[in-house]
Amino acid sequence: MAADRIVIIGAGLAGLRAAERLRERGHNGPIEILGDEPHRPYTRPPLSKHLLSGKMEPADLTLRTHGTDLDAIWALGDGVSRLVPGTRSIYLDSGRHVRYDALIIASGVEARTLPDAPIHLPNVQTLRTLADCRAIDQAMTRADSIAIIGGGFIGCEVATSARQRALTTTIIDISPTLLGHAVGAEVGEIVTGIHQNAGVKLRLGRQVASFEQHDSSLTLHLDDGTIVNADVVVIGVGTRPRVEFLAGLGLDLTDGVLCTPTCHVIGLDDVVAAGDCARWPNLRFDEHPYRVEHWINAVEHARAAADALLAGPSRAVPFAPIPRFWSEQHDVKIQSIGMPRLADRVTLIERDPRSHRTIATYHRGDDLVGVIAIDEPRRLLDYTRELANSIGKSVITRAA
Repeated sequence: MAADRIVIIGAGLAGLRAAERLRERGHNGPIEILGDEPHRPYTRPPLSKHLLSGKMEPADLTLRTHGTDLDAIWALGDGVSRLVPGTRSIYLDSGRHVRYDALIIASGVEARTLPDAPIHLPNVQTLRTLADCRAIDQAMTRADSIAIIGGGFIGCEVATSARQRALTTTIIDISPTLLGHAVGAEVGEIVTGIHQNAGVKLRLGRQVASFEQHDSSLTLHLDDGTIVNADVVVIGVGTRPRVEFLAGLGLDLTDGVLCTPTCHVIGLDDVVAAGDCARWPNLRFDEHPYRVEHWINAVEHARAAADALLAGPSRAVPFAPIPRFWSEQHDVKIQSIGMPRLADRVTLIERDPRSHRTIATYHRGDDLVGVIAIDEPRRLLDYTRELANSIGKSVITRAA
């Protein structure tokens, strides 16, 4: 495959790191990277944090290559409309088509919205791209208040940036705690308290029943009859994998494109997938396929997918990482290792209500499957080896 033409769908973090890995592994054939945004790859986590708070500028987000000459063809500002595996062709929105010998799908995700949300208005936004962030920033500049629909990481981080800009900030979420889906109720209550202490108004266990538009603001009518008035509305209710161009090919696209443990797309020859759009079984934990939407996973997954593509299905090894992520909210750092969502039991090992310092362990049966730390980075390191030993025995060294 050294001289074959490899195409990468997705000009984000995973696409860039996959291209780097191909060159590091000696691939000397053409590499073409396709992206629907007009920008070269940039890092997304600061969009909801440092960019909205003014601590960073857009130029600071550009991703650099790590000492590798990519010598790649960049096709930007042109989305992928469909894939034709029979002719190994990719058709773009512009009508152009690209042929490939091997393919890496790193198309990422897009923000979900709500059915009746007036997203055509400039002060009603989702947040996924640099353009989204700029639109929110402009709307916040003219605003005194903001309502955020969704209490996940994006919603909590936008709320943090909004409070730093002294906006009256409200989070609306159907769950009883913030981040409950990701960290569980016990840690979710702690995060909820952090936001309350920072002056964020919370409408939890509630959802928006309807939107009422005014000249420069909106009224959100909640399902319990209460209302929230806001100059800006940001919708952060999750993401949707960008795999629509694979429709009609008989693939499992239930929640992203289904892959083997070695990142190979099930049902397509010479195709691997990586990053937010890929669903695969991490055999370190079990054989159930999941998607993992974390910055570190995108990097590691991309490298593993590139290795697997060059090795081929029969020689590739399973991608079985220990996922890690972090988030900063109101000057508090939340860090996670493992897969807490797999746990059936959560234990608060340490809990300091005055400083929010917390260590929570997540067990599935007798196995430690995750740890979350709040403002305890050194203590988290102590659990890393224990976690690896607890779940490492589950790794299967052959592709399923």
